Parts: sequence; C-alpha cells; structure tokens
Amino acid sequence: MGKKGTRDNLILAGFSFTGKTVVAERVAGRMKRRLVDSDHEIATLAGKPIPQIFVEDGESRFRELEQRVLQWACRRRKAVIAIGGGAVVDARNRDMFFSSGVLICLEATPQTIYQRLIASQQEGGNVERPLLSVPDPLSRIATLKASRQAYYATADRAVHTDDLSIDQVVEEVISQYEQVMSRRGDDRYVESLPIVVATVTQNYPVYVGWNVMDGLGHRMRQMDLEGYASIISDENVFHYHGAQATESLKQAGFDVDACLVPPGETTKSIDTAVQIYDWLIDRRTERGHAIVALGGGMVGDLAGFVASTFLRGLPLVQVPTSLIAMADSSIGGKVAVNHPQAKNLIGSFYQPRLVLIDVNTLSTLPKRELVSGWAEVVKHGFILDADYVRFLETNAASLGDLEQQPTTEAIRRSVAIKGSVVSEDERERDRRMILNYGHTIAHGIEAATDYDRFLHGEAVAIGMAGAARLSQRLGLLDPAAVSRQNGLLQRLGLPTSCSKVDIKRVLQAMELDKKVRQKAVRWVLLESIGRTTFRSDAGSEDVERVLQELLTA
Repeated sequence: MGKKGTRDNLILAGFSFTGKTVVAERVAGRMKRRLVDSDHEIATLAGKPIPQIFVEDGESRFRELEQRVLQWACRRRKAVIAIGGGAVVDARNRDMFFSSGVLICLEATPQTIYQRLIASQQEGGNVERPLLSVPDPLSRIATLKASRQAYYATADRAVHTDDLSIDQVVEEVISQYEQVMSRRGDDRYVESLPIVVATVTQNYPVYVGWNVMDGLGHRMRQMDLEGYASIISDENVFHYHGAQATESLKQAGFDVDACLVPPGETTKSIDTAVQIYDWLIDRRTERGHAIVALGGGMVGDLAGFVASTFLRGLPLVQVPTSLIAMADSSIGGKVAVNHPQAKNLIGSFYQPRLVLIDVNTLSTLPKRELVSGWAEVVKHGFILDADYVRFLETNAASLGDLEQQPTTEAIRRSVAIKGSVVSEDERERDRRMILNYGHTIAHGIEAATDYDRFLHGEAVAIGMAGAARLSQRLGLLDPAAVSRQNGLLQRLGLPTSCSKVDIKRVLQAMELDKKVRQKAVRWVLLESIGRTTFRSDAGSEDVERVLQELLTA
C-alpha cells in the first residue's frame, strides 16, 4: 500500500468498445512512451487470434496467457498499457496494476457501447462480434458490464467517453494520470489497493485511504450512480465532514441534500426511520437516487435500513467516519434499527454500491469513540488471522497515536478479512457467524444497560474477554491466548471487565439474541488464535460463572 517503488505506468482498462486500443496508441504517442497492447501480445504469444484461443483452448487458457503478458508488461517503466475488458476481475492483476502505475478506466453506457458495436460491424464487413450474436445484445452488454462494474471502479480514475471525441478522451486521460501522480507525491495522502467484496447479490468496491473524501463523487460516478444524492448523517459528523462530502458530490454533478439526525444509539429506531421516510417523500425521491450514509455505525445501520426499505431499495453508499464502522459495520450489508428489548432486531441484508473509507476522519473523533473501534479490529485478527494479531501487537502504540501508514494498513486488512467472510456467506447462515465472536455477551450488556453506558466497541471488548474465558473453561483455548487477547485490548485502551451490571438482565437479553437456536445460544469460541469453533453445549453454570467474573470485577 502507499507509495512503493516506481509506479509510473499508465494502464487503460474498460469494457469492450470504450476505446482502449486507439486511445492508448495516441496517449503513448503524445507522452512519447512505449505502447503495450495486452490483447496483441497474447495473440502473439499463442500464435493465434484471441477468438481462436477461446474456441480451441477455452477461457482459462486465455486468462493464463493474459496474466503472463500482464506480469511482463507491468515490469516496464513509463509504458502505456491497454488491457482486456475482463483483466481487472482477477485480484492478482489488480494488485499488479496498483503496484505498477495509474489505472484509468474508460467508461461508456451500455447504449453507447451497443451503438459502437453496430457501427464497427457495419464497417468491418464479416468480422464476428460475439456480443452481437445473442438474442438481446443490449441486455447482454448491460448485464456483463454491471457484473464487472465494481472491478472497473477500483481504477484510480475514470473517463466517461460517451460525449467526447478521441482527442478529448486522450487529453482527459493524460490530465487524470498527471493528477494521480501528483497526489501520490504528496505525503498528506496514503492509499491502498481497493478491495472488492463479491456477494451473490452485489459486487462492490471498498476504498481505504487517508484524505480521500474529495474522491467520493467521482467514485460514485465510477459505479454508474448519478443525479440526486441524499446524505444521511448525524449532527456532529456533518459538522466536521458534511461540507467536504457535499462539495465532492456537487463537483461530480450530483444534486445534494442532507438529512441530519441526533447522535447516539437511541436514534437508531423505527421512529427515526419513519421521519427519514417523510423527508425523502417531501423531496420526491426516486428509485435511482442514492443514499449516502455519512457517519459511524449508528448512521450506517439506520441509513442502510432506510435505503433497503424505501421504494423497495435505493442505491446505498457507505462513508464510515468511526473506526468501528470502517473496520466492520460498513462492510457486509447488515442494516437494522433497534427494538426496545434488544439491539438490531428489525433489519435486513442490503449490500452497498460502494464503501469509501477516509481514515483521516478518525482524527475528529473523541478519544473514547476512537478507542472503542479497535475492538472489532482485534476481533478480526483473533478469529481468522494470527499474523494480523502480531501486526496489531507490534504497532499498538502507533495505532493508538493514529499514525497514517499503520492505521490505514490495519483498517485495510480488517476490511479484507470482513470482506472475505461476507463473500463466502452473505446471509450469515454459516461461516459469517464467526464475526459474532464476543457479540452475544456484548449485546446482552448493551441491552441490560439501556444502550447508554457502554459504546458498542467497549461492550464487544468485554464480550470477547468473556468468550475467551468461556473457551478456556470448556477446554478449547490455552490460557496464554486469553492473556494475549486481553493484553492487546488493554494496550489499545479497551475494557476487559466491568461492574454494576445486572447479570439477570444480561441473560434475559441473550435469550433474544439472533444466534439462539432452539433456545440454546450458538457460541462463537476460540480454539486458538485465528481459529474459531461453534458450540451450543455451553452449560448455564459455565456461562453464569463467566458473567460473574466479567461483570463484578
């Protein structure tokens, strides 16, 4: 991540007939650089045209040759590289592009692409166009492009070519390249490779960087969002970041309005959701208009719930500004409001179109809120990645001081862990349940204290301490691992116990927990650092003993 090595290649991506080949040739001429056309190099390497490779050898062979060519091309210096339309889908290729230079995507609407295809076929005589060989070519183009859009959106910049001449596209590509290179030379910015979360219902990019809020508008445009954007935020967050987010959206051509709600977990209710519905109705909100959730976990959950239910679904963009939302709740599509008897009882799964994480927004958080967020970060390490735990232990002091590079890297790795789990199990039917480590006790503590004593991360830290103790009592976890977990939580400023909490109320709230199956809690426990297990046989005596140890300290 960040600035590493020489990254001066200009790489052009995009769907078929967005103009990559001719634009790359002219850009290379203007910049006096070597031109590499990956499709041409693949055909040369295979000794046959690309359509013949697909017919005779299959797509897997083509992708193998493509990666070999791209590895060679990305080792060049100051080259202009035109890549195939599907090359960005492979994460290994995206990593090469990020390490090699600036990736610019040429964009066009499906209608424009279709018209260009028709014109090309008429000009080319008998040249076969596979995209035109299906019953409904326009629908096929739209579907295929939509399936790749999240990957195209990982590009550093996009140039919309629909209404531009070739010369204008060339000028814009060179301008965008120079802007990105200038930004990379500025120590105020830290960037990392965008992460794509791929679920059954939605693929979407997650951008993690330092001082990247200005890119919100153009990132939304890269995901084919345009027109009207409704920012939902709380009053405190909007005071610090609302103007910047609004200006970025306006610069990208959006009409913008904002609905502000009071800060605090008690705002996350069905009553507040109804107030936001009324606000959206007053503004004649339509199905294609985007909801931008600007704030912490409460705002993300509430705005996401509204987006998932209003007009049967509005495009959702998550812009988390708290650590707990960046590392966890903004990823994965769990949206909800609270019921008086338990947290997040009313909700759904609704994936965002994109997530933009500007780590620098953490600098405006009160210390307690910032510290609270490290609980979810530590959780990700202990449930899935022992190496990540070692990274957090080594960098605990730097993370506490919010240093740019290690903090951005910590959040990026946490996002990658959460994204990989969500990609495997979007609806929390199996593997995704491991993300609830520590949360059964945490939600019980929050409910027992009416959601106003502990921040969510504080409750999760205590819940993790309880889950680790329960793991040890059941003979699953070594005491040294329990000590390492609690020690890291404490170094980051988090509690691992508390007092004056009604244990009976905690137990009652736990009975309503979403992880209860046939009146038995399905516990997420640790077998070792980075390895979890599910247990539904924890006896009430063991659970109550752990709660007594936790809550009477």
